[in-house]
Amino acid sequence: MVAFCWCCSAIAVEFRTHKLTEHVYVLFGQGGNIAIHVGDDGTYIIDDQFARLSTQIKKHISALKPGVPEFVINTHFHGDHTGGNEAFSLAGSHVIAHDNVHKRLVKKHGTASAYLPRVSFDQTLTLNFNNEQAHIAHFAHAHTDGDAVVTFTKANIVHMGDLYFNLGGLPFVDVDSGGSVDGLLRALRDIKAAINDKTVLIPGHGEVSNKGELVQYIVRIDKARTLMLKAMAQGATQQEVLRLDPLAELNLPYTNWLPRERVTQLFYRSLAKK
Repeated sequence: MVAFCWCCSAIAVEFRTHKLTEHVYVLFGQGGNIAIHVGDDGTYIIDDQFARLSTQIKKHISALKPGVPEFVINTHFHGDHTGGNEAFSLAGSHVIAHDNVHKRLVKKHGTASAYLPRVSFDQTLTLNFNNEQAHIAHFAHAHTDGDAVVTFTKANIVHMGDLYFNLGGLPFVDVDSGGSVDGLLRALRDIKAAINDKTVLIPGHGEVSNKGELVQYIVRIDKARTLMLKAMAQGATQQEVLRLDPLAELNLPYTNWLPRERVTQLFYRSLAKK
């Protein structure tokens, strides 16, 4: 596995399959974590990483159960989660996503593209397949404007997409794509209230997690929000807030593609809209 980035193209990717139950697996590679559900009806997956990895991803899925996934569920529109849509669609998979994901992929790829979801939904959708109810729910203006969280009801496993960055730091709030800090916190608190201590959480990035770690993540984001609002209350412009560097107090890890300065800018832009 490699560290997450938006634009890596020449790095060799080491895939790793992690078994959660007899029917649910997580495939770690490059980009968003892929959940794989296998059973008597066939296979379906959640997210499909980058286009150039599709052949390798198919091999790892087929090692669990031969054949093409019946469905691909996108948690949102970013390319590290939807890049494989075309390859899977052309192989026979049916892509499912929120209405806003469909709109954004149409804008990017055109109306006739195989990247597009063939089934889209507004608020919720339930997939009854492999003797499991996969409940797909939209959370508005969180990481983006088209986020979906998938709950395997019987297995008590939740794929949270990029609402959850389990990397020890702060999340990427895509303000330019309808995301917001407050919307993200609302979504996370709603999910926290709906799960229990035995729920297994699959984040969009990072290792498999649990409710206790999710609570810590929410506290971290909420504290960052408080520090940002305190700095902004001084009448500070974005440049002044960057100079004040309020997030430094948290002493968190950051990545090359999402440094503290960029997180500060995104939090500022989101909270300035209040």
